[in-house]
Amino acid sequence: MNEIRIITVDGPSGSGKGTLAQRLAAHLKWHFLDSGAIYRVLGLMVDRVDISVDSVGKIAELARSMPLSFDGERALLSGEDVTGEIRTETAGNQASKVAAIPEVRTALLAWQRDYAKPPGLVADGRDMGTVVFPQAQLKIFLTASPEERAKRRYKQLKEKGLGVNLAGLIEEIRERDERDSQRTAAPLKAAEDALTLDSTQLSIDEVFSQVVGKVHETFPDLSGI
Repeated sequence: MNEIRIITVDGPSGSGKGTLAQRLAAHLKWHFLDSGAIYRVLGLMVDRVDISVDSVGKIAELARSMPLSFDGERALLSGEDVTGEIRTETAGNQASKVAAIPEVRTALLAWQRDYAKPPGLVADGRDMGTVVFPQAQLKIFLTASPEERAKRRYKQLKEKGLGVNLAGLIEEIRERDERDSQRTAAPLKAAEDALTLDSTQLSIDEVFSQVVGKVHETFPDLSGI
C-alpha cells in the first residue's frame, strides 16, 4: 500500500472537507473514500433494527456484515438508495455515536483501507491521516469555527426546504465536536504532519487552490494537472 498515492482530508462536520475531497478526487481522477457515509449507514442500520448504542457486540457485527455499496455518490444499503436519509442531522449524530465504539472502528478498518488503489486515493473523514492511512503522503486537516459551520449547514438545510434552528445547530455541532475529539478510539485531531487550514473566512475555491498547490509540491509530476 505504501507505493499508492494517498491524500487524506480530515476535519469536523461542516468544515467543507467532503466538498474539498470530492472535488480533489475528481480533479486528479483518483478514487474517493467518504468514510463518514459508512458510519452514517451503520448508524441508520442501528436505528432501523432498534439496537441500543450500548450493545457494542451487536453493532460491531452489523459493521462487519453491512450490505453496503456505493454507486458514485449514492449509498446503497441492500440495494436501497439511502443517500438522502444518511445526510440528515439525526444520521450524523447517530454516526458520531457508533463511531466512538472501538470495536466498530476495528471492524471497518480493513474495508476502508481496501479503497487505496492506483492511481491514488483521496480519503475524507476524521481519522484518515491519523489511523486509517498514517502513511499518506499528503494530509489535510480542514476546520472552521462552529458558528460558521452551523451557518453553512443551516443554508444547506433551508435550500432543501427543511425547517431548522440555527442556535440548535450550533449547539449540536459543539456537542458533536466534543464527542468526536474526546472519544478514546481514533479521536478527531490533526495528524502531526498534516497541513491545517481554517476555512472560516475562505471560499471553497480558495481552499481548493491552496490544497492543489500543496498537491503539486507533494507530487511534482502532477504539476500539469
